[in-house]
Amino acid sequence: MIPPSDVSYSTAADLLEADMLAMGRRARAAARALSLAGPEARTRAIVGMAEALRARSDQVLAANAADLEDARAKGMAGAMLDRLALDANRLDGVIGALVSIAAIVDPVGAETARWSPANGLDIARVRTPIGVLAVIYESRPNVTADAAALAVRAGNAVILRGGSECLRSNLAIHAALVEGLERAGLSSDAVQIVTTRDRAAVGQILKGLEGTIDLLIPRGGRSLVERVKAEARVAVLGHLEGVNHVYVHASADPDMARAVVLNAKMRRVSVCGAAETLLVDRAVAASLLPAIADDLTSAGCALRGDPVTCALVPQASPADASDWSTEYLEPILAVRVVDGLDAAIDHVARYGSGHTEAIVASDNGAIERFLAEVDAGIVLANASTQFADGGEFGFGGEIGISTGRLHARGPVGAEQLTSFKYVIRGAGQIRP
Repeated sequence: MIPPSDVSYSTAADLLEADMLAMGRRARAAARALSLAGPEARTRAIVGMAEALRARSDQVLAANAADLEDARAKGMAGAMLDRLALDANRLDGVIGALVSIAAIVDPVGAETARWSPANGLDIARVRTPIGVLAVIYESRPNVTADAAALAVRAGNAVILRGGSECLRSNLAIHAALVEGLERAGLSSDAVQIVTTRDRAAVGQILKGLEGTIDLLIPRGGRSLVERVKAEARVAVLGHLEGVNHVYVHASADPDMARAVVLNAKMRRVSVCGAAETLLVDRAVAASLLPAIADDLTSAGCALRGDPVTCALVPQASPADASDWSTEYLEPILAVRVVDGLDAAIDHVARYGSGHTEAIVASDNGAIERFLAEVDAGIVLANASTQFADGGEFGFGGEIGISTGRLHARGPVGAEQLTSFKYVIRGAGQIRP
């Protein structure tokens, strides 16, 4: 005989599966309607989202305060609390991102190439929506708004599954997003959110909801991304951790190097674009590294260095092997002195995560070699790694930074959330 508790669990699991499959079917229908709605309707929807979110600011901030209270009570780490937290200024930033996304050119239907081969056919390559996206993310309630607006801008429906630690915040934001969609005459099914904390919902999404999900986007820590990549039965656009480097070349302007390194690490330590390792050319280590170290430690950053660094910087503690591949997301920075450009590039190739890498230099030859040879989604010269942000690229916002090599790489905005089709016009041609 099956115990009553088992019957209850089985029924709950069956109900969850049924609910998730229904969500997928509604998203598929909404995706088709959204793709045909036209750019003006999609723009009105995103503008409406921004207006509704501003009108509901008090509710969103109150929900976030409740999430933060619970998170602190459960001992959430400081970096994760920072990611979770919203205040009036941050919420204004979220609203501003929606306004920016509404203003960018709608990518759907854009012709990216056109030609006529010898057979006389008129062939065009045209951007099309991907279809139904599923976004699984942790801690960041702003992703709820960014992902929804970018999906709508690209003509996609989206299913959102945020972390349980920010469920109240996400639901409050989602209510505003739905209001914006409905004001524009579009279906609220175009942006759906999983309302349960039950982790089995993630498992259902990973299965693809009976083929209704076209692309799955994880945004979170290594354990989440690795689980998604291992278990997903649909295509995955990966966003892995940001083990990002700043390399100070021998030719670097000292003042520029100090400003870039400090900003790259300490502007916001909890973002994926924060620098996690500093590489300093041996030729300038003695003259420049102590000043850079003083800037960082004065700002509250702990340093973990190789033996040369520790000899030059008394406040640095010895690094171990794990420090070179760690995304701290805290005010901690690994520091290594390297023997020139080749050694810096080799270090990045071995330990980097393919996210964002930067060089500070005045030698154009060194800059161009670094930009050409370093394999990452974003490479910068003489600029902070904290520019690794779709908003800073003019995308309005981003759904994440892709660290893979296929489909999209670097910041993923609306354009990167489209596929394409070939549109061919003939004049009665038949193939011999």
